Amino acid sequence: MYDFANSGYTTVVLTAIFNAYFVGVIAAGAGHGGATFLWTIAMAIANGLVLMTAPIVGAMADFGAHKKRFLAVTTLGCIAFTASLALIQPGEILWAILLVVAATIMFSAGENIIAAFLPEISPPDDMGRISGYGWSLGYFGGLLVLAMCLAYVSWAEAKGQTASQYVPVTMLITAAMFALAALPTFIWLRERAVKSRLPEGEHFLFIGFKRVMETWHEARHYHDLFRFLLTLAIFQSGIYTVIVLAAIYAQQVMGFTTRDTVMMILVVNVTAAIGAFFFGRLQDRFGSVNTLTVILLLWIAALVTAYASTDRTTFWVVANMIGLALGSSQSASRALIGQFSPPGRSAEFFGLWGLAVKLAAILGPLSYGLITWLTDGNHRVAILSTNAFFIVGLFLLRSVNEKRGRIAADTPATS
Repeated sequence: MYDFANSGYTTVVLTAIFNAYFVGVIAAGAGHGGATFLWTIAMAIANGLVLMTAPIVGAMADFGAHKKRFLAVTTLGCIAFTASLALIQPGEILWAILLVVAATIMFSAGENIIAAFLPEISPPDDMGRISGYGWSLGYFGGLLVLAMCLAYVSWAEAKGQTASQYVPVTMLITAAMFALAALPTFIWLRERAVKSRLPEGEHFLFIGFKRVMETWHEARHYHDLFRFLLTLAIFQSGIYTVIVLAAIYAQQVMGFTTRDTVMMILVVNVTAAIGAFFFGRLQDRFGSVNTLTVILLLWIAALVTAYASTDRTTFWVVANMIGLALGSSQSASRALIGQFSPPGRSAEFFGLWGLAVKLAAILGPLSYGLITWLTDGNHRVAILSTNAFFIVGLFLLRSVNEKRGRIAADTPATS
């Protein structure tokens, strides 16, 4: 249910509405190339901070059995900062960056923590299916919030309101729905991990650092886990680029309005949910690596088509290809990390998953923003260059041995 609750943030703030509003209104004075670059810098700052803290938070949550408590803090933080975005006025670039950075940090930390509950509620053989169900539910959550925002935007535009008047209200809608939909998680989800007793004189912070260092030192034992984390960091760079810049591309290159973009993202959420559900079942049957191979080929085809598209019909086809690939790649990656994680250390290893994802969230969008800035706003060149992440990721993925990785997760590490 938490996947349902938090998806509104990524859908409305990072994917469909606020990102394009930032580029087109808040930072419009910086020019198209400059405004896009500023948005990607904001994403890089947020994810860089998450990158530095995610493994520590994960280890602390596992050792102290505090995942649910940590989740409550990050959830409240994301809700508060998202609501605060409603106060931002055109031209207030610094405040917009600070608030979206804070909200994204809270969201990302919560995403890592909720993922760490997966091994506690699902056996290894069912993780692909359960993870797929979670991502599917998440996309429908994003769909619901976005539909509510679309209804309000349509009403506001009919009244003659501008984006600077109706976009702030969509931030309040998103925050309120996050708070409401997250309640069942905190009512019914139980913390099943058992708290480990701290050695005398130790502190959770230092325990977190120690366990992360132990994880890195055990890289040889968890060879396929770390190889997949590297692979994930590469192809996820392309995925995150599409997530935070697709709406900007649609408006700046294809001439979409805010309503057009929201409609497109609504449809993409449906296809993403279908993709997560369908490929989640294929993953349990044919294996995670084989399933991800097909998904990455779909990503490559989608971006090549996006680069070549000159009409809206073709771009709508691209959007649905991306939807199928988006939901399934996120779900399959999360399940594979769960399968490769040793029992009792799920939050720590999902912290490393978060580290890889956040490294990608820095590299991908920042490279796109830099290319648009250097090419004076040429988004077509930037989207085509994004395909390099998927091509390299596909090559590296074939070196991951799924069976060996699962065996290693169930075998105690030796020094």
